[in-house]
Amino acid sequence: MADQAGSEGGAKSAPVVIKKYANRRLYNTATSAYVTLDHLAQMVKDKTDFVVYDAKTGDDITRSVLTQIIFEEESKGGQTLLPIPFLRQLISFYGDSLQGIVPQYLEMSMTQFARNQEQMRRYLQNAFGFNPFQQFESMGKQNMAMFEQAMRMFNPFQRPTGGQPSTSNGQDAPAKAEPPAAPPASGNDAAIDDLKRKLDELQNQLAALSKKP
Repeated sequence: MADQAGSEGGAKSAPVVIKKYANRRLYNTATSAYVTLDHLAQMVKDKTDFVVYDAKTGDDITRSVLTQIIFEEESKGGQTLLPIPFLRQLISFYGDSLQGIVPQYLEMSMTQFARNQEQMRRYLQNAFGFNPFQQFESMGKQNMAMFEQAMRMFNPFQRPTGGQPSTSNGQDAPAKAEPPAAPPASGNDAAIDDLKRKLDELQNQLAALSKKP
């Protein structure tokens, strides 16, 4: 496989030449082996530049092959990258007066996103740990436990577990109505304050994440 692009400012090596034959098979001239669209997708992820030529006509068909790779990835199911509203809007630009501007805009946007992706990953790891979704789940369970504890403290209808007293003839005496015990104010306030504090922390983290450049 051909050398990848050098460091910034260095010379860039020639792209790998892929030939597509009439039987739809793809041939990597650098490795002298037939490849699949999955191989080409991995080359893109490895930042290995390549061009695809029609073996019969010699036409450059790199764009159509890359588009086919995207189609195959989107058809696999699971997590896709292209939302339906975006696809509809993109199709609507074909033939529009702004069609010539859209490619440059998309390329510039994706280039900027690629430059910031490592910074975004580091920020997520520093803010939420290795897996931010696990952190959200853990905080959610803690908040729910605190909420249930607070609700139990507010419940005035709990009955004592002891039995009723008996009269001298062995019959149970009617239970005396007793006022419900007042919940401990100090424990109740501490539970509510802790719950509010955890919710505020989660809200502040989400706000900081949305403002991060």
